[in-house]
Amino acid sequence: MASEKVETVVAGNYVEMEREEEANSTSTKSKLSRLFWHGGSVYDAWFSCASNQVAQVLLTLPYSFSQLGMISGISFQLFYGLLGSWTAYLISVLYVEYRTRKEREKVDFRNHVIQWFEVLDGLLGKHWRNIGLFFNCTFLLFGSVIQLIACASNIYYVNDSLDKRTWTYIFGACCAATVFIPSFHNYRIWSFLGLIMTTFTAWYLTIASLLHGQVEGVTHSGPSKMVLYFTGATNILYTFGGHAVTVEIMHAMWKPQKFKLIYLVATIYVLTLTLPSASAVYWAFGDMLLNRSNAFALLPRTKFRDTAVVLMLIHQFITFGFACTPLYFVWEKFIGVHETKSLLKRALTRLPVVIPIWFLAIIFPFFGPINSTVGSLLVSFTVYIIPAMAHMITFASASSRENAVERPPRFLGGWAGCYSVNIFVVVWVFIVGFGFGGWASMVNFIHQIDTFGLFTKCYQCPKHKV
Repeated sequence: MASEKVETVVAGNYVEMEREEEANSTSTKSKLSRLFWHGGSVYDAWFSCASNQVAQVLLTLPYSFSQLGMISGISFQLFYGLLGSWTAYLISVLYVEYRTRKEREKVDFRNHVIQWFEVLDGLLGKHWRNIGLFFNCTFLLFGSVIQLIACASNIYYVNDSLDKRTWTYIFGACCAATVFIPSFHNYRIWSFLGLIMTTFTAWYLTIASLLHGQVEGVTHSGPSKMVLYFTGATNILYTFGGHAVTVEIMHAMWKPQKFKLIYLVATIYVLTLTLPSASAVYWAFGDMLLNRSNAFALLPRTKFRDTAVVLMLIHQFITFGFACTPLYFVWEKFIGVHETKSLLKRALTRLPVVIPIWFLAIIFPFFGPINSTVGSLLVSFTVYIIPAMAHMITFASASSRENAVERPPRFLGGWAGCYSVNIFVVVWVFIVGFGFGGWASMVNFIHQIDTFGLFTKCYQCPKHKV
C-alpha cells in the first residue's frame, strides 16, 4: 500500500500532463508532434541513456586498447560498465527520494526541471549542492568541448581541404542550434536516430578492420608504460561515466521510478558495440593506434567509412545537446528565465553558454587525451564518488533507512551490502581513477601541449597538411 502511494506521488505530475495533452490535442500535427517530439516512456529513457553513453568514445577506445592491451581493455570495459550502472542506480534512488519528499510538501515541478545539484541540496544541504554544481557543470562543459573536437576530427577524414581548427569554428556554430531543444523530453527521435548511427559505426569499425586484416609487422606491445596504462583506463572510466545527465533524463519520464535498471540494460547494449569494435581495430592495427587516437585515421577511405563519419557527426551534434542542455538549465535558473513558456526567449538566453565551449575546443583540440583528463579529474567525482558518498550520508540514520522510498536489492545483502559496494566504489575510483589516472592523464595531456602547442591548427594531421 505504501509503495502504491509513493508511486502516485512520484508519477503524478507527468501522468496529469500527458492526459491534458491527449485531451486537448487531436489534430494530425499534434499526433505527429507527440510521436517524434514528446518522449517520456521507459523506451525513450533507454534510447537516451544508450545514445548518450556511446558517442565519440567509440573512436577512441581502440586507442585505449593500444595503451592497455587486449585483456585489460576488455576487463576495464566490463568493470567500469558495471560500476557506472551501479552509481547511475544510486542517482536514480536519490532523485526519487528527493522528488517524493518535495511532492509530499505539495511542490509542483510542472515548469521546473530537477537537476542533480538540486537533489543534493534538498537531501544534504548547500555545501553538497555547491560541490555537485561545480563538478557536474565543469564535466558537462568539457563533455560538450569533447563533442565539438570530435566533430572537427571526424570531418577532416572526409574533407581535408580545411584544417581541424576551421572545422571547429564551423561546427561550433552548428551545435549552437541545440539551444532550440527545450528539454530531454524532446529528444525522442534524436535519441533513436543517434543509437542507430553509433550502431552502424561500431559494426563498420569491426567488419572493416577484420576485412582489412592485420597490417604488415603489426605489434601489440600494450601495456608498455604505466602512464599509458592508466591513461587508457581513465578513458574507459570516462566512457561509462555518461550518467551525469541521469536526473534530467529521469525528470523527462512520465514515471521516473521505473528508471532503476534502464542504465544497466543500456550499458549491456553499449558493450555489444564497444567490445567488438575496439578489439577488432586494435587487432588489425596494434601499436599504430598509439599515435592515432581516432580509429577513422587508420582505415582506408571508402563509401562506408565516409557514411560512418557523417553519421557520427550527426550523432555528436545530438550528444552535444545532451551534454549542454543541463548547462542551459543552470544558466536559465541563474538569470531567472527557466520557467518562462517562451521557447525563443529561452533559446536566446542560452546562446552565451556555447561561447566558452567553442573557445576551449579551439585551445585544447587533443582528441583522445582530453577524454582521459576529463575522466580522471571530473568524471571520477561527478558520477562515481559523489553519488556513492551522497547515498551513504542520506541514509546514514536508522529512520532515513526505515522510511526510504527505494530500498537496496536483497540479493546484494540489503543496506550492509549497499554500503560495502559504495565504500569500494569511493576508494577504488579515488585511488585508481583520480589518483593514478589523474597523474597519468595529466602527464599525457602536458605532453600533447609540449608536442603540438595550444591552439594547434591541425592536431595529429599529416605534416604536409599542418
